[in-house]
Amino acid sequence: MKAPDGNKLAILQALNTGGFISGQQLGEQLGISRAAVGKHIHSLQEMGLDIFKVTGKGYCLNNSAGLLNKDKIGQHYNELGGSTANVEVQPIIDSTNSELMRRLQTEVSLPSGSVLVAEMQQAGRGRRGRVWQSPFGANLYFSYFWRLDDGLQAAMGVSIAVGLAVYDTLKALYQLDVELKWPNDIYLNREKLAGVLVELDGQPQGPCQLVIGIGINLHMPESVSQHIDQAWTDLSQHEQGLDKNKLVAYLCFYLEKRLAQYQQSGLNDMYLQWNQLNAFAGECVELNTGHRSWRGICEGIDNQGGVRIRQDGEVKSYYGGEISLRKAEL
Repeated sequence: MKAPDGNKLAILQALNTGGFISGQQLGEQLGISRAAVGKHIHSLQEMGLDIFKVTGKGYCLNNSAGLLNKDKIGQHYNELGGSTANVEVQPIIDSTNSELMRRLQTEVSLPSGSVLVAEMQQAGRGRRGRVWQSPFGANLYFSYFWRLDDGLQAAMGVSIAVGLAVYDTLKALYQLDVELKWPNDIYLNREKLAGVLVELDGQPQGPCQLVIGIGINLHMPESVSQHIDQAWTDLSQHEQGLDKNKLVAYLCFYLEKRLAQYQQSGLNDMYLQWNQLNAFAGECVELNTGHRSWRGICEGIDNQGGVRIRQDGEVKSYYGGEISLRKAEL
């Protein structure tokens, strides 16, 4: 799928102002025919945008989250008291995480704190090779580059700090009390709202480079939701008047705070708070490595970020990005 050309983006910007706009108005603004407008609209619908037409009124974009705008992100970030936000916006990309990982191989000077956000991912990825559904303009696709000088071992609990940063963001913006599922999911009312994918590049003892991917469901189209194999929700079901640019700014701000805290004291000051937000606290869960699985009672996490499971009266901690955890079916 090709990236949208200038006319498609201009149509999106016009629709993004809200309400209906006729094909004739769009054509006059862009200097193209109504038929050409119709073809562009159809192409945008194929990308996953929920654009509908009402005879006598015109076209309307069913997306209250808005489109990404670097200047607006910077403005909201400054209002929070942050310095200049290093944010890049892309219309369409294969994967924001993949792009930053590629840049690590070619751009030695990639500044720590760099952020890449996109309207659409053509090859969005979750953990363990899963596909992350990424329709155009519907959700948030966000990746953050961070350099940690303490080696790969010190990065083991980063996804815990990132989950708390997402909690901070959603609490501050929308007063939502989300729950966290080890190691990297954010739940709301027992349904998945967001996910984290942390990828590492570095040496065991030397500087470590991390790409932190965060995907948050904002306004998932029905045409895409049928491909999701678990209970899910999006922010539009819980909050009206979403502002995607404000969400990006808040996420940058709280992520920086949590990562600074992590760099200073690891999870020593965070794991207890995470345990208060544990989605599966005291419940029977199943851990799976792909080769074997076992059950136990979820007792939260330890101060290294490992999940604590009680089996036959004994509590053990388990680590590793390739272990998945879910509620056991009894």
